[in-house]
Amino acid sequence: MKPILGLALWSCLVSIHAAAQQGNQPQMPGMNTPPAQEPVPAQKMSSPVPQPNGPVLSLEDLEQMGLANNPTLRQADAEVRATEARQRQAGLYPNPTVGYQGEQIRGGSFRGGEQGAFIEQDIVLGGKLGADKNVVEQERKQAEAEREEQKLRILSGIRLAYYQALAAQQTVALRARLLELAQDALRTSRQLFNVGQADQPDVLQAAVEADQADLVLTAAQENQQKVWKSLAAVVGRPDLPFSPLSGNLEDVPDLNPEEWLQKLLTESPAVKIAQLGVGRAQAQLVRAQKEPIPDLLLRGGIEQNRELLESSGQPVGLQGFAEVGVQLPLFNRNQGNIQAAKAEIERAQLEANRVQLLLRERLSSPIQNYLTAKAAVDRYRNRMIPNAENAYRLYLKKYSNMTAAYPQVLIAQRTLFQLKTDYVAALENAWLSAISLKGFMLTDGLDAPTAPGEMDRPVRETNVPTGMGGPQR
Repeated sequence: MKPILGLALWSCLVSIHAAAQQGNQPQMPGMNTPPAQEPVPAQKMSSPVPQPNGPVLSLEDLEQMGLANNPTLRQADAEVRATEARQRQAGLYPNPTVGYQGEQIRGGSFRGGEQGAFIEQDIVLGGKLGADKNVVEQERKQAEAEREEQKLRILSGIRLAYYQALAAQQTVALRARLLELAQDALRTSRQLFNVGQADQPDVLQAAVEADQADLVLTAAQENQQKVWKSLAAVVGRPDLPFSPLSGNLEDVPDLNPEEWLQKLLTESPAVKIAQLGVGRAQAQLVRAQKEPIPDLLLRGGIEQNRELLESSGQPVGLQGFAEVGVQLPLFNRNQGNIQAAKAEIERAQLEANRVQLLLRERLSSPIQNYLTAKAAVDRYRNRMIPNAENAYRLYLKKYSNMTAAYPQVLIAQRTLFQLKTDYVAALENAWLSAISLKGFMLTDGLDAPTAPGEMDRPVRETNVPTGMGGPQR
């Protein structure tokens, strides 16, 4: 009887070990390949969650969708076109004025007086039209910088959501495998109980483990749904079918914090936009200084004079007239606007300095998060997971030799899968921080672009991504 019982137990053990080996190969959890279909649990899920049914999508696919469908990029394009139109308008010459003129209009000896037409034209002097165009030109440069900033913001937002979704996908796969193993363990415990090799508490504990694994898997799937909806919104496709993702979650980039600090302070769109604000303020000063230069007013026309000449008794007939005028800048020489423009230059220069200081301050958080997450990733990858795999194999071998209790195998197995889940969370955190740094902390792909000249608006380029805490259990 004992050989038959031992053979049955060994058969159950081999099935558990084979299932565990699906997630315990020498390499890491298989995050560098497109996801396979999730294993179907042996028992019905407590709350079914929709499964991915669309085509496999890559990060490049999602980025192309985002650039084509995200409305904020089209908003930025519209703002560029608006500034180009305003620049054309600023360079247009004033329209002439034409009209009717009449004097001494009455009957009698005047016979209708003098009546005719005139044309009037302002001649803009001092290069004021060119200065107006230059002011709007600076706004156009700001709008183009804002468009590039918005493009980077969209791409960073998509990358953040993509790696969150990829991590959620890997977590669901691990939780599904763990549920399969827990259900296999429950079946094995029941078989052992039936032959007197396990107690009822062992069976109850195995049932609790299976139910807990079921609930945790359902929570992971619901989180995957939530993250997918956020990703679909950022790419501008809220109806995007729920699809599996391909990608390498483990290939976390190596970043030098000091190097990225310098890049942030010199290449960040926030800094560029602030510096362009200085150029715009300087252009406004030049325009204000040209304002006191008076424009030339020209007016001329022709009229019919119906008054009779004394010498001939005939009407005077056609006669012309001309006027030239200029405004004398005696009292108003635009002094106040010139002083205000100088103050705006000072303010714009201080704004550029403030933006750099603010970016330097805000950068400390993602740098620290990146270093912490990267250290955790290295620890999980190089020490903790390999040690847990070895411990699980050793306990499995001892149990096959009847020198270790079956609960020890289950504990080692559960520890291994929990470490792998925590490893995925650490990879996600590392990616979020790295994307924040490489994207100059531009993270919200649905934030509307700023119109040129809105210096009072808070700097949006410094919003630090959230959800970069410790491993989620």
